[in-house]
Amino acid sequence: QVQLVESGGGLVQPGGSLRLSCAASTTIFTINAMGWYRQAPGKQRDVVATITSGGSTNYADSVKGRFTISRDGAKNTVTLQMNSLKPEDTAVYYCYAQAKLFNKVNDYWGQGTQVTVSS
Repeated sequence: QVQLVESGGGLVQPGGSLRLSCAASTTIFTINAMGWYRQAPGKQRDVVATITSGGSTNYADSVKGRFTISRDGAKNTVTLQMNSLKPEDTAVYYCYAQAKLFNKVNDYWGQGTQVTVSS
């Protein structure tokens, strides 16, 4: 099983910055990719950024140039650096991991961390 632990959410003013971290804990599963999704009230859960085990990254158009996803420290930890935050970025942010055991691929989710951008 894969456990995802998130940290770094909070309240910031527009134009401010936050850094989210997610640590994946597993010794059996192979993690193919990790990323961050977000869900605002009344909205669907949408991808924000992903990164593969090889380091390839992908970003939603709405965050390109402002957010950066990277591996931080151990290979099972990813960081989302969020700059120039806007009120539209307010959402619950969920860490995501795609892990494989044998030939079975599963998706894993963190509990979510609230990011609020407001004056």
